[in-house]
Amino acid sequence: MKIVGLITEYNPFHNGHLYHLNESKRITNSEYSVAIMSGNFLQRGEPALVDKWTRAKMAVDNGVDLVIELPIIYACQSAELFAFGAIKILDSMGCIDSVCFGSELGDIQLLNYITKILYYEPDSYVKSLKSALEQGFSYPKAIEYALINYLKESSTIDTSIISNIISNPNNILSIEYLKALNRIGSEIKPYTIKRKQSRYHDKSLTGSISSATAIREQIINNSWMENIKHTVPPITYKHLKNFYSENNDFNSLNNFSVILLYLLRNTTSEKLKNIIDVTEGLENRIISCSNNHSNIYEILNCMNTKRYTTTRLKRILIHLLINLNKDIFNNLNLHGPQYIRILGMSAKGIKIIKQAKRTSSLPIITKFADYIMLNNEILNQMIELDKKATDIYVLGLSKSQMKSNLDYFTSPYIRL
Repeated sequence: MKIVGLITEYNPFHNGHLYHLNESKRITNSEYSVAIMSGNFLQRGEPALVDKWTRAKMAVDNGVDLVIELPIIYACQSAELFAFGAIKILDSMGCIDSVCFGSELGDIQLLNYITKILYYEPDSYVKSLKSALEQGFSYPKAIEYALINYLKESSTIDTSIISNIISNPNNILSIEYLKALNRIGSEIKPYTIKRKQSRYHDKSLTGSISSATAIREQIINNSWMENIKHTVPPITYKHLKNFYSENNDFNSLNNFSVILLYLLRNTTSEKLKNIIDVTEGLENRIISCSNNHSNIYEILNCMNTKRYTTTRLKRILIHLLINLNKDIFNNLNLHGPQYIRILGMSAKGIKIIKQAKRTSSLPIITKFADYIMLNNEILNQMIELDKKATDIYVLGLSKSQMKSNLDYFTSPYIRL
């Protein structure tokens, strides 16, 4: 029973994801697949277009065997924390043979080589890093400088390609996946697949395999009906149409503008200072920008600096929405992921669950309310944040769907 793990957002599940799924199973010689998928809020600091259960349906209906939710405390975080949470869950299952992720590079050996330098930090690398920081380099540029210097001294690798490697988002995530595997001493074997055609941030459709960013642009601009039809599998298109029919909308950060504006204008600098990713007086800049602008994107532009990327700033807004502060996060992250929450499964997925129940070091939750019986305080706090995230997520949709406690009343999707 060979099982490949995938780390995903599926926002939405498109043709590139289908290619990745099929190629992952082929190159790892796996018959079964498990996707660790972000819930209702995503790594880039935005709500998902459609809810986590709809995205789980898309995945299972397109061939993924088991979909597991990545807890919100890891789903909406930096690449390092996002990767650690996902890899830790896969490893905790005790039955995953491999993990396969997309990258711009497509070379697992080179990614592994770079990862080991960044993870083990040889003395000469650390010396170059400190020197770069003292010269005023930003941290990412200091890493690039130190890595190039180290490679020039110790390898024959063409260092002209390093900047391109460590600045591309999927390469960055790939390196963090590999670092996480090293960190926890996992025996899961990593593979990578080179991204096809479109780049991660491309905003224009580029054929049958287009970036999720471009597809979302079409969907949010309400011109999606025909424009995206060739970029997603038919079953994805059907689920998107059904979601829109039920909600008359797709979710976006803009849908939370009024709520966020209220929170920003009524939160003290002390409270903002304790929100994850707020450092070095950023709380004062946030308050100033929110008092002088009324549009959430104008506020983000006002807050944006070389030190703070838009993605990081958007994550701060999501953390403020769900009140995920440094104290809460640090306490929960100290213990790592505490559960395996099932969102969807096929008949083959049921077989994986049966196997995982024999090998997993974490409890497997199929019925949400059952977590209470586990009598684990840290687990309770972590999963209740997932519930809070769902309750807040629906506020961005039409009033007819603004129901709370959906986690209690929505069962995992099963395709037999």
